[in-house]
Amino acid sequence: MINRLAVSNLPADVPSFLRSDSAANEIEYLGPEPDRWRSPAEPELVAAQAPEHFIDLEPADALGPLPHKRLDFEARVFAAGQRPERVGLQPWEATEVWERLKAALREYRQLSAAHQDTRPVEQAAIFYAGWLGHYVGDASQPLHTTDKYNGWVGPNPNGYTTEHKIHWQFEGPFVDANLHPSDVQPKMTPAQELTGDIFDDYVAYLRHTATCIEKVYQFEKAGGFVGAGTPESRDFTASRLAAGASMLRDMIYTAWLESAQPVPQHPSGM
Repeated sequence: MINRLAVSNLPADVPSFLRSDSAANEIEYLGPEPDRWRSPAEPELVAAQAPEHFIDLEPADALGPLPHKRLDFEARVFAAGQRPERVGLQPWEATEVWERLKAALREYRQLSAAHQDTRPVEQAAIFYAGWLGHYVGDASQPLHTTDKYNGWVGPNPNGYTTEHKIHWQFEGPFVDANLHPSDVQPKMTPAQELTGDIFDDYVAYLRHTATCIEKVYQFEKAGGFVGAGTPESRDFTASRLAAGASMLRDMIYTAWLESAQPVPQHPSGM
């Protein structure tokens, strides 16, 4: 739903190949693609990419400001005697996939200007946009941003659930049964270019999502994710889906706009 809504609301100056019905169908299909890479039949792939779906901000922030490069963060985690796969790598994966999308769109511009065949690079860009949507969608779900990702941990004066079922109950059956595009579309923000540093903008998006962690537990405690839930829990969930769709749309739009910028030259000229 997030992927389709993002593509359906792209501004008109984005190339038509990204706004077509066939692209929307493909990008929607690709939304769950990284979850298809989590089979025990591919154990090395699972080990490498499972941490890219989340970041536990509590232990990550305890190590200091988040660096822009994945390997710098991993080195910091190892130096603290921890493992990156236990902390999560979400913002780095999302930024790297976004940069792939931007690079593909830059190639599309160059091929278009040279009146060459753009179909192969169009397919690449569609794949990257769909792939990106998985992580942006994950990052709209508060339980992807916390060590309380599937049951409350630590002091629990409010008696929130400690059972390991809240995560899927919220993002799976409840959404499938109760949320529709018509609930989400009106809550999307107007399209805009992200004008700051993309990593910083993405981390800010994650941190806003994290402000909703306790709200998820409050709704669960009140039965808000059972059956049809409540008007309040449905409204909250629609808002989270809209945040994901809006952010994905804006990241795709920003990749298109930034793909027009000249590539900075290496200081050595190489």
